Amino acid sequence: MRIKLLISLLFLFQFSVIIGQNQKPAFSQLDVFELEWASDPQISPDGQKILYLRNGMDIIEDNRFKRIWMIDSDGTNHRKLTPHDQNESSPRWSPEGKKIAYTSSTDQGSEIFVYWLETGQHARLSQLDRSPGNIAWSPDGKWLAFSMKVPEEPPFLAKSPQKPKGANWAEAPRVTTRMKHEADGSGFIEPGFYHYFVIPSEGGTPRQITSGNFQHQESVQWSADGKMLIFSANRHEDWEYDYRNSEIYSVELETGKINSLTDRKGPDYNPVISPDGKTIAYLGYEDKIQTYQLPELYTMKIDGSGKKKINLKLDRQVSNITWNQKGDGLYFQYDSEGNSKIGFTTLAGKFELVAENVGGTGVARPYGGGSFSISQNDLLAFNITTPEYPADLATIRKGNQVSRITHLNGELLDYRTLGEVEEIWYNSSYDDRKIQGWVVKPPFFEEGKKYPLVVENHGGPISNYGDRFSPEMQLYATAGFVVFYPNPRGSTSYGEEFGNLLYHNYPSQDYDDVISGVDALIEKGLVDKDSLFVTGGSAGGIMTAWIIGKTNRFRAAAVVKPVMNWYSKTLVADNWYGYYHYRYPGYPWENQEAYMKFSPISLVGNIETPAMVMVGTNDLRTPISEAKQLYHALKIRKIETALVEIPGAYHFIANRPSQLITKIDHIVAWFNKFRGENE
Repeated sequence: MRIKLLISLLFLFQFSVIIGQNQKPAFSQLDVFELEWASDPQISPDGQKILYLRNGMDIIEDNRFKRIWMIDSDGTNHRKLTPHDQNESSPRWSPEGKKIAYTSSTDQGSEIFVYWLETGQHARLSQLDRSPGNIAWSPDGKWLAFSMKVPEEPPFLAKSPQKPKGANWAEAPRVTTRMKHEADGSGFIEPGFYHYFVIPSEGGTPRQITSGNFQHQESVQWSADGKMLIFSANRHEDWEYDYRNSEIYSVELETGKINSLTDRKGPDYNPVISPDGKTIAYLGYEDKIQTYQLPELYTMKIDGSGKKKINLKLDRQVSNITWNQKGDGLYFQYDSEGNSKIGFTTLAGKFELVAENVGGTGVARPYGGGSFSISQNDLLAFNITTPEYPADLATIRKGNQVSRITHLNGELLDYRTLGEVEEIWYNSSYDDRKIQGWVVKPPFFEEGKKYPLVVENHGGPISNYGDRFSPEMQLYATAGFVVFYPNPRGSTSYGEEFGNLLYHNYPSQDYDDVISGVDALIEKGLVDKDSLFVTGGSAGGIMTAWIIGKTNRFRAAAVVKPVMNWYSKTLVADNWYGYYHYRYPGYPWENQEAYMKFSPISLVGNIETPAMVMVGTNDLRTPISEAKQLYHALKIRKIETALVEIPGAYHFIANRPSQLITKIDHIVAWFNKFRGENE
């Protein structure tokens, strides 16, 4: 009897081993370093080849890298373009498709290079003082235009005496008189102004084309005759204060004369010239001073006359407009209900959907993004993504099927068990409005079992999550949580009215939208109503702090890079000038009551939820002082809390791969501390 029992147990053990061997492991922390994604696809003029940036993570250097790769549009002949092992960017085809201009980092900084397709040779064209951007070929292929900062001497208020030879004095004070003097992700901004330059495509001396104390940083277009550059900028006298305004300009290369082609209050941008060189299409709107406003699509003649609006009737935010080869219509990108798409419109406004599932370039969280380019025979190349993989390359011709031509993560994700992502719709308890969200189930999900829930709130709030790959969401799921990420009111991709519901009213009923989603999941029997957790970063951190100030239903919270006090945020952050009027009425000192009413710090006396606070030490967008306000208040109130500071991190706290991993690890560890024994 014992022998039979022993044989049975041995058989069961061997069977379980076989099952375990056949079962693909879940996505885990170190898998983050193996992820790759495609960005900036550039199809050749004849549609035969595609250049793109192949992005990845370096486990030794703990950073992200990008290299230029090339692939035939049928998915064959996939290879790296150059032997360089430096970061490369901005690959651009010459008009005849025989040369490629790009930028690459060097020991002296970023420079412009050219690659000859026929010979495989490449050469550096430039020796620049600062890094170039926005490369554009002239129609005849003889010139390259680009933008570059021209530095200027910083201001000083007092001249220090000459220090003695060999003396070790303190550094001189840094003086600034500018409105925009720092930027999250880079820190203090070197004084100076960006201007457009041209350089011969065979090498030579760059020549500055624009002038004046204005910033020229947007992409640039050449006129058909090669005598002018067309661009968008803000060259108004009060440009620092009138920061949302911009116009479309032309500049004559021979004389440097600049002509304004638009002249209204509000942004006009993204000019693109038709194939015949006679018409400019562009985006813009009359600024109504509200939180969210959709751009409209216009055309005008090359001299700025004959402006016409194309009535799309789409109620979505259009971007990246591009002419078709005939010049009788335009392709464009837009987000709708959390999915990034490519559309087409005739000049009469007849709309057609071309492709879906664009994006996957954000990698960390399921935000939008991506881009596309078009050949002379109207073949499109674009980034494609789903919740199962980050950005790959795909092609499509209008009216045909999408062809995915790369599988950059096949050797990794084909051998991992991912959490299944499911779209849900539910009604808000506030006004019965339809709200969209997504649920990620743990790998090896068991039907009928109730799981602990993590609510992950997106940033912005003028942004959206969607059905895109996200290692962060997958890592929460691997840790055994059901993950819920919603798009409450104020999110983009649902129209202007929905996105503008938070105007002078944020945060507010977006709280009800999120909580209604939690209740919907409990009603489905998917999650344990007594095991709820909540997190989010930036605007998601604001919502997380707001939620625990409104309810004690959650066992624990992780408040990541929040704004706690709109008064201090509006006067301290790197984009401080972007909030008054557009987010809240008036200036902070004129309307203290409103600014404090919507500040999560006003609810801190209600918080009973254990809350971890996380922030990057170099964060300039939601400064570390905001996070400390919450942490210090909770310590005073003796609410269980912890302050987690990520050394050297800016607002994008997961910029380095190890930072992405440690962010999730700390949040999961905090939540596990408050999970029940049987979970």
